[in-house]
Amino acid sequence: MTKQLIRFDWAIKRLLRNKANFVVLEGFLSELLFDTIKIEQILESESNQETENDKFNRVDILTQNSKNEIIIIEIQSSYEIDFFHRMAYGVSKSITENLNIGQNYSEIKKVISINIVYFNLGQGQDYVYTGKTDFIGLHQNDKLGLTDKQKTTFLKNEISDIFPEYYLLKVNQFNDIAKDTLDEWIYFLKNSEVKDEFKAKGLKEAGEVLDIMRLPKDEEYGYNRYIDSLRLKSSEMFTLQTEAEFKVREENSISIAKNAINIGLSNELISTLTNLEIQKIKELRNKMKE
Repeated sequence: MTKQLIRFDWAIKRLLRNKANFVVLEGFLSELLFDTIKIEQILESESNQETENDKFNRVDILTQNSKNEIIIIEIQSSYEIDFFHRMAYGVSKSITENLNIGQNYSEIKKVISINIVYFNLGQGQDYVYTGKTDFIGLHQNDKLGLTDKQKTTFLKNEISDIFPEYYLLKVNQFNDIAKDTLDEWIYFLKNSEVKDEFKAKGLKEAGEVLDIMRLPKDEEYGYNRYIDSLRLKSSEMFTLQTEAEFKVREENSISIAKNAINIGLSNELISTLTNLEIQKIKELRNKMKE
């Protein structure tokens, strides 16, 4: 038996910032990063706005874990062609904003960027992608490493441990078959449901904290407005896409009709071939005579 839960993108902006509910985020991060993650605090982010003019299709949360690492979680519901660039900007901004004047470069905090998208971003068949920085020799094809002194000084084992790390979850590409605990989380992110048999860290708590029936009336009203906004945005995108497809079809039909006119086919036959109205074909004939 499953029950419908509050969407993760809305919950992360409202409910999961509460320290009492950190266990949900900690569970998600632990499963994704294959590590035991303990959140120390929620840092400020630009999506802390709660006005009607919010960018309702995006939610950011900035956290700091017990390892003094910064974790960005960003969720995007609608298509953005430059989302990769925004990922790079978000990480760069976090690095610079968390290095105070006078601090050494060695005090730069590791940034982990987690991006959950509900559209097809880039080309690829998987639904979870990771990216990190390694330096590979052009001639020897060896991976550059830290010296023992650097490892001791920086408390890092690899150069990639210093540089930002990226995770990209293409939620809609998931086939709803949960083969492991990370898949269970992705199932929840896609469907806002937690199955009884799921064992992933944080999901049991998510099933309790994110129960729609537990929302106060004012929060329930705000949540319903948020869902309506997402539906409206989805409808607008569908309308634009449909209109674009019809325009392409019409242009193709007109091109075929012009070729058919040139080889002497009748209006009736051209109409059958292209689905254009007879009057439209007559207008094309007249324009081609001018």
